Amino acid sequence: MSEARGPSIDLSPGTRLWRCETPMALELGQTLPEYTLGYRSWGRLSAQRDNAVIVCHALTGSANADEWWQPLFGAGKAIDPERDFIVCSNALGSCYGSTGPASPHPDGGHWGARFPKLTIRDQVRAQMALADALGIRRIKLVIGGSMGGLQTLEWALLDPKRVESIAVIAASARHSAWCISWSEAQRLSLRADPKFRDGHYPLDDTPDAGLGAARAIAMATYRSPSSLDDRYGRADGATVFKGQAKRPDDFAVRGWMQHHAENFVRRFDANCYVALIDAMDQHDVGRGRGGVGAALAGLRQPALIVAVSSDGLYPPSEQELLYESIPNARYLQIDSANGHDGFLIDAAAMERSIAQFRGDAAHTGHEARFINATEVASYVG
Repeated sequence: MSEARGPSIDLSPGTRLWRCETPMALELGQTLPEYTLGYRSWGRLSAQRDNAVIVCHALTGSANADEWWQPLFGAGKAIDPERDFIVCSNALGSCYGSTGPASPHPDGGHWGARFPKLTIRDQVRAQMALADALGIRRIKLVIGGSMGGLQTLEWALLDPKRVESIAVIAASARHSAWCISWSEAQRLSLRADPKFRDGHYPLDDTPDAGLGAARAIAMATYRSPSSLDDRYGRADGATVFKGQAKRPDDFAVRGWMQHHAENFVRRFDANCYVALIDAMDQHDVGRGRGGVGAALAGLRQPALIVAVSSDGLYPPSEQELLYESIPNARYLQIDSANGHDGFLIDAAAMERSIAQFRGDAAHTGHEARFINATEVASYVG
């Protein structure tokens, strides 16, 4: 089955397509008759099949983890292709090679708004099936930020015998009302575009205005007030903002928002975007597990919980809850002015700590208690 790849999307030369023809029963009651995952891998699987690292991407990311998390990749670094067999797959519901609303439907059309509702658990179960197909017996580390962090928690809960450690970055145990409100603002922007047609739009006449507005809303939540003010803030005595505005009399920050909106509609599909934010809003590790506290208390893998100091979307208090609730956890807060996007922009600031965590986790096993909050400064330093 040939997969749709969204508007003007070219998969990287290293992306492979793995097809599962076994129907997948989804958590919310529907069934996906078959699906494909686009994925990339680096390094080699060991003879014992026990050196895998799974990298989970953020909302609109791709399998090109070595590009968007480049500071973590390389010889001697936290994620090392010479030591690890690294796998990153595009999330189910997306449009970078994996099956989603822009993909062909069995009737010859495309799925569109008919695509079944997904959850983060569904995405992880698809990734687990890919790991099975690749012959992976043990996973040294699952790591992800934002949506990838939500998936990382589910990996630990759904596959505890195979997953040896996790690094959860800029994520939460369940989606807050705050996050859901921003998701809904983006949905409303899409629905306000007449071309959206309740999701039943043809792929040659897409709701670009609505999708661009939704992306602009998201971009504001990914940064911090200070980061935008530092880059685009009003200069002394000036009537416009600093930076490169589209017009001499315009605010540069408007140009930044418009730039991201315009670029996004060229690389993503509106229904795929809705499918992914819907899945994130469903995120709750406690669902069906006796609540958040019980679910997190049952995790036994060593866990590194990473917060971004200026994150306003998933604030550090949510990572502190994870740290306090998971029995075998470390806490790291990186000092970044870049808001939620600090987990990408300032990834270099956490590379050494992730590498140290991996080394310590390999020697302590599942039952050792890691550092407490009072020891964070010495751990980071």
